Amino acid sequence: MGLPAKRTTSSKRDMRRSHHALFAVNFGTCPKCGTPALPHRACANCGFYKGREVVNVLVKLDKKERKKREKEMARQEKAQPKEEKPEEKGEK
Repeated sequence: MGLPAKRTTSSKRDMRRSHHALFAVNFGTCPKCGTPALPHRACANCGFYKGREVVNVLVKLDKKERKKREKEMARQEKAQPKEEKPEEKGEK
């Protein structure tokens, strides 16, 4: 097995490690339910992304938890005013 011919200097070692730093994750807020959510990903709480439901989060819950979550989501929808969609061209 090969061994290094020369000892790695502290400068060289530190330069290599300069890219190993961790950075804080920037969370946004879900416009539907207001919980923190990662950008460009569906909300884990309500399953919405870009204004439409992409994941049904109620499927994997048991009956008691599903009922609780449905009540919570209904309460949040009442609290937020409903946005009117602008009419698209060509639709009647």
